[in-house]
Amino acid sequence: MAQTIGNPLSWAANVLRGTGQSLGHAAESVGGESKSLPVVNDITMGDVRAALRSGMDDFTHFRSDVVFLVVLYPLIGIALAYMAFNRGLMTMIFPMAAGFALLGPVAGIGLYELSRRREAGQDAGWNNVLSLFRSDIMGRVLTLGAYLLGLFILWMYAAVVIYDATLGPAAPVSASAFLTDVLRTGPGWTMIILGFAVGFVFALAVLVVSLTTFPMIVDRKIGLPVAVMTSVAVCRRNPVAVAGWGLTVAVLLALGSIPFFLGLIVVLPVLGHATWHLYRRAVSYEAE
Repeated sequence: MAQTIGNPLSWAANVLRGTGQSLGHAAESVGGESKSLPVVNDITMGDVRAALRSGMDDFTHFRSDVVFLVVLYPLIGIALAYMAFNRGLMTMIFPMAAGFALLGPVAGIGLYELSRRREAGQDAGWNNVLSLFRSDIMGRVLTLGAYLLGLFILWMYAAVVIYDATLGPAAPVSASAFLTDVLRTGPGWTMIILGFAVGFVFALAVLVVSLTTFPMIVDRKIGLPVAVMTSVAVCRRNPVAVAGWGLTVAVLLALGSIPFFLGLIVVLPVLGHATWHLYRRAVSYEAE
């Protein structure tokens, strides 16, 4: 006999109960199950270059799949830029573009899974990525993703404060006038210097916490605190290589944002796959 909805209140209660159970299970999964302790390895700039080469190789192998996964990213960028030009928010275009780097690790989740499956000799495609949306991993992903989103919001607020203290608070008359003020006036250069300094702090916070954390979450049923501490340990042990990686990511994202973020269709998947391979070089496990 087919089930029917008794009344709207009981139906809503059942839905809320099921949602609460799912969220509760996801929250419990933040602790993880893996007993294999991570081991932090020494890495060099040679490892960074090798990871980028492997990332490019994965990109050429998964070209159609990864474009499907990241094509929305530049579309969002175009939409934000359009809004900025048409709503008097042109001063926020660069902060929004730079802020994308803070959310990049979340966008790479599917790419890590593709690289993992290819490395393991398993079938890999966009349909396999959908299997990641299960409670035992999404609790950790959503928790760390919320942290990155919070940093993005704080960065945007900081950008507004910096603009108001230098060239603002009045909105620029036009895009050309704004560029002239930025590049040819003292307050404009003060804004640039302050923006880069504050942005560096935010980028460093993301890099240290998430460098290997998301790949570890995809690779192992490991607790989020352990994954974050391992990422921090990798950065502390390999400051030169990590700094080189961070600079490489910043440069490639900047190039990929020109024109209109379209280059990110290539840059993002290459960096995503390369992040997986850098993780595999930087972290191993006692059980192995």
